[in-house]
Amino acid sequence: MSSTLERTAAGPSSMTSKPTHAWLRQLRVGYVADETSAGMEMFAERLLEQFAVLGHEALANPEGRIDVLFATARYGEPISWRQSLFFTARRRFGLENDPELFTLVDMTLEEYESAIQHFENVLDREPPDPADFEFPGLAPDSYRVLVEQGRRGGPIMALERLVQAHAKSIRILLVVGDEKPLWVHYFDLVGAHPKIEVADEAGYRDLVMRIVTVMSTEEVTQHEVVGEPLPNADWADSEGRKGMLEAGPALGRRNFFTEMVRISDLVQVPAVSQGVANQYSEGCFATWDTGLGALISTVTGSARPVEKDDLKDQDLAVIVGVRDDGRGALVRHVEDKQNDPPSSEAVELMDMDSLLPRVELDGIQVPVVRSKLHGHRGIGSYDPDLVEYAPLDPPYYHYPVSCATKAQAEGIKGAFSRAESLLNPDDPRQLAFTVLPGHGVIIAEKWVHGNVPFQLMWEAMDSGALQVDNHVPQGVYRYGANSRGVMVLDES
Repeated sequence: MSSTLERTAAGPSSMTSKPTHAWLRQLRVGYVADETSAGMEMFAERLLEQFAVLGHEALANPEGRIDVLFATARYGEPISWRQSLFFTARRRFGLENDPELFTLVDMTLEEYESAIQHFENVLDREPPDPADFEFPGLAPDSYRVLVEQGRRGGPIMALERLVQAHAKSIRILLVVGDEKPLWVHYFDLVGAHPKIEVADEAGYRDLVMRIVTVMSTEEVTQHEVVGEPLPNADWADSEGRKGMLEAGPALGRRNFFTEMVRISDLVQVPAVSQGVANQYSEGCFATWDTGLGALISTVTGSARPVEKDDLKDQDLAVIVGVRDDGRGALVRHVEDKQNDPPSSEAVELMDMDSLLPRVELDGIQVPVVRSKLHGHRGIGSYDPDLVEYAPLDPPYYHYPVSCATKAQAEGIKGAFSRAESLLNPDDPRQLAFTVLPGHGVIIAEKWVHGNVPFQLMWEAMDSGALQVDNHVPQGVYRYGANSRGVMVLDES
């Protein structure tokens, strides 16, 4: 394999029939093979060839500054964190930056089917037997994570967390096949696992486009504190604060929030915060406070564990706007309170109101959306007389984006800006939602006199008007009416 593959002038949009995002950028990628096989070599070569065909620079030997480093690992064999390129790539290769690591892990078809069958057989046992989840290199109580994740997302999710723990890597390309690769599962932090067929050039091109899409986004978590601290008395009187503290347990009783994943529960790795937080949040939610003229939001779960169904004052933040450059939210602190940063999705929670109307409430102009709920769940069905589905722009179904990014915030804002129920405050539908493939749902709730924040949401969950489901679509999906007029998820 040559050190630098030939580049072409072809742009990504001209090379694929699927709709692509307008903001994609060119990448410099490198490859290093510590563990390999004939099938892995074939896969890596074709993958790098497609990067070059699409105009990116692909290096067989990483050097200088690179955006993505592809490494290899053998299935079932845990890598020591001291050897993991997740922690050591920059030093090992003398790079100018810390690249994003994608680890290639290959499985034979028999290994894959055996692993999936094993998890299918053991996940539903009650109580779970820790012996069924004993794998080398995992923490003593790792079975709890594998069980929770597998029951939420199926056997593929349990396999995903196992492979990530063994490889000491978040982004995994799980390559399945015998003499040649058949398909790839693309794993990430929140549990996405789309299946990409790689029988021909189009499959490799699609996989490259997925990677390019993720790497072309930028995080919007550089939040800025503004203004004087909010007096504690005003905070204590805040109706939004009270509504959030009440909503957490109410949503928790309905099992909306998935369990927080703590890295130390899965695998013991010192100084994990170098590359990823010690845990990641299972969702976020926020509601508008009329008295403060601000959005009251949950804080980021990557800062410290946050139990969404048992919120305390220190688990809430006050968002008053979005930075002019869009790189973060504007936050107001509260005096005599622990003030952690708001949710990593703070920008999308606030900015989605910018293209929607405001309504008058007791003589005050407020956003048409009162409360917003985001979680790593899907929507199996909904009653179209009460709830509206707000589709994303087409590229988001083919090439999903990462959480806490400007691209995700723009996609969500665009979807809700077209929701007829929100554009017309008199529309009888009081709820609207969209689902990010591979990620989860965002639900918006309008104002109803006499209701507390999120009440419409949990009442719709109770009645079945909005059926929250563990299954999150991994790609293109739609909703079709059944014989009773209920709109049901269809991924065919």
